[in-house]
Amino acid sequence: MRGTGQDEAEPLVHRVRVVVIGAGQAGLSSAYHLVRRGLAPHRDFVVLDANPAPGGAWLHRWPALTFGAAHALHSLPGFPLATPDPDEPASDVVNRYYGAFEREFALPVLRPVRVLRVESEDTGGHVGPLRVTTTGGTWITDVVISATGTWDRPYWPYYPGRDVFGGRQLHTHDFRSAAEFTGRRVLVVGGGTSAAQFLLQLSEAGATPLWSTRRPPAFTRRPFDPEWGREVEAEVSARTSAGLPPASVVSVTGLPLTPQYRAGIDAGVLVSRGPLAGLREHTAVFADGSEEPIDAVLWATGFRAALDHLAPLRLREPGGGIRTDGVQVAREPRLLLVGYGASASTLGASRAGRAAAMAAMDRLRDLAPRPEATGTLA
Repeated sequence: MRGTGQDEAEPLVHRVRVVVIGAGQAGLSSAYHLVRRGLAPHRDFVVLDANPAPGGAWLHRWPALTFGAAHALHSLPGFPLATPDPDEPASDVVNRYYGAFEREFALPVLRPVRVLRVESEDTGGHVGPLRVTTTGGTWITDVVISATGTWDRPYWPYYPGRDVFGGRQLHTHDFRSAAEFTGRRVLVVGGGTSAAQFLLQLSEAGATPLWSTRRPPAFTRRPFDPEWGREVEAEVSARTSAGLPPASVVSVTGLPLTPQYRAGIDAGVLVSRGPLAGLREHTAVFADGSEEPIDAVLWATGFRAALDHLAPLRLREPGGGIRTDGVQVAREPRLLLVGYGASASTLGASRAGRAAAMAAMDRLRDLAPRPEATGTLA
């Protein structure tokens, strides 16, 4: 089974040793390392991707987000990215790069296939395989590597009056072009890099942006070098190891004080009005009691881990997160999480893919030989 649909004569249930969910950076890295460790594509494992084309979450980024303005994209294993045109849309660069990677290593990516749920096949005290139910059939598997990221779970915070505001509201997830807001007063809510980029683009497009953050913007002059990356990952890992939800990216990393951002501060664009208290029909009310007329609200308030498909496994800890040790899930040894917590960055995702492949192989070695497949996957 190589396409997106399935032949009518083909069984709906398939048996493989590993199912990878998601074909973003973490999922593709996992698949690459599974092949390197001897698993046969399609016969032994598959990658199920809900997107219609390669690119992961990058496929959905707004066209004005160029590669040069995006977060650094680290190379996938064994396949250097080279030097793309910094003015090319990031979505185009990553679509082309991920697609070439999939072809180069003949990875068994099936798309568009959306995973609906993952359940245990345990019976009578016997630990069985996992059942992965999708829009394209069912897979019975020994190990699941979940690499679904966050793009499908935009976070919309509650504020008084959000339901009575008469202007347009949209999330980072739905942003396409600053030119849509020319001549409008736009409130951008959020303290991350997406918010800063939106503010600059809106100003350049002839809109009047206003910025609201819960805390003063965390600009930092510290270089985002490998040592910084290790410290960030350690801080995020401490939360997930304790079963707490991952913190927001900016709360850990801060905002790099680039020349572009410095110019935005000097121009008065990247200056926060402080916390938002609420909305009225045509105005924003700030915590200091001031009000401003606005036409639209852009919620640059981040994303949450897209893990609804894992709900049947009951993995949540009292603290609200999923307790992990690296990529291992404490409550479910058959499940490995990549692109979650410390591995949500592009650098961490590639390393986590290797760790997940190694952990999957360790798990498979502990199991009995694989039963004969019930479906044709090649």
